[in-house]
Amino acid sequence: MRHVTLLDIFTHPIAKKYLTRSGVAHAVSVAYHAFRLSTQYNVNPDLATKAALLHDIGHYEWYTDGQWDYEKYKKNDIHAIKGAERAHKLLIRLGEEPQAAKEIALAILLHTDSYLPEGTIHQRPLQKVVKLADEADEEPGGKHHYRQMDYALAVKKIEELDQNVERILGSEQFKQLG
Repeated sequence: MRHVTLLDIFTHPIAKKYLTRSGVAHAVSVAYHAFRLSTQYNVNPDLATKAALLHDIGHYEWYTDGQWDYEKYKKNDIHAIKGAERAHKLLIRLGEEPQAAKEIALAILLHTDSYLPEGTIHQRPLQKVVKLADEADEEPGGKHHYRQMDYALAVKKIEELDQNVERILGSEQFKQLG
């Protein structure tokens, strides 16, 4: 049973504020990629799509002389840390099951290694799915954060994705995995 839907998250004022900052079109696209990848990696699509939708909710705006400074962002940003905390708090407020909120937050924390010291970390399947989904939508110079999507279309796509997640969660294939 889902305690919180993607639409619940997407329409919450906190999510609206920060998803607008990091790019609604990117967030929706990454959620769709995560849904697709969740079946490949035998990952719960509910957790994957929520983590993917919120993966950049911790973005800070890095500007120099009024212009977005991608190099400054790459050098100084720790959005995954802030995003994990912000997403966890939002999910708990919305009534998400605490363990699910924690797993989603950890996937957000580990969706990028740009702020980590040299070396690799072992990612669990959910964390890998969110990272791969984000990478599937990236464009050079961070341009994926600036693609536009009409809010009404975004809501429609989120509703469709919620229906797809419900369909998979109710399928016999998923019940056998769970």
